[in-house]
Amino acid sequence: MTHINLLVGGPQALYPEAWPQMPGIWGGVDRGTLHLLQAGITPRFAVGDFDSLTAIERADVAQQVPVLHTAPAQKDETDTEMAVRLAFTQYHATQVTLVGATGGRLDHLLANLFLPTQPRFADYTNQIDLRDGQNWVRFFQAGTYTLLADRAYPYLGIVPLTAITALTIQGAKYLLQDWSSQTPFSWASNEFSDSQPVTITWQAGVVAVIYSRDRVGQKTDN
Repeated sequence: MTHINLLVGGPQALYPEAWPQMPGIWGGVDRGTLHLLQAGITPRFAVGDFDSLTAIERADVAQQVPVLHTAPAQKDETDTEMAVRLAFTQYHATQVTLVGATGGRLDHLLANLFLPTQPRFADYTNQIDLRDGQNWVRFFQAGTYTLLADRAYPYLGIVPLTAITALTIQGAKYLLQDWSSQTPFSWASNEFSDSQPVTITWQAGVVAVIYSRDRVGQKTDN
């Protein structure tokens, strides 16, 4: 199995705690490559147009990273999309985790959230996830899935990113039966009930499952 973490150039304040110790090999995406090097991590490869780096920073990246996949700034995919594509097709990833893919520009965030809905990534949707300091986002094609409670994340969001058919949520604090919609929708702030597993099932569409926690208003420390 090959687990590849891709560090995108989002705000470092939103990175997961102890992110350099995450299991897997690392790939850098544009400015995320520089952040890896600053953390003492040499990525296996780096991807992007590197337009967010100064000339000196680009030279440092070129000198230290063994493989660079460069592209012009004007292209038909984002740097992150390019990195995910290469991770699966060229580096044979079995799981890709995006880090640094939230915060900053809202259009970038939405592009990253909707990336797994693209038809070209349909074979890999279930193998993509996203992590930051408050959220763990998993992506799924239609089917039946059992979700296990995680003490680090008290909240559970079930978010159809596309049209959805017959979404059912069982075992959670708030239940749902055979719900369909032609537009995206966020069933937010659900919770596990007594840590028992939650089962979700639907017939068509792509769903993001968001494990999350608050930073403000918590009764106990993380």
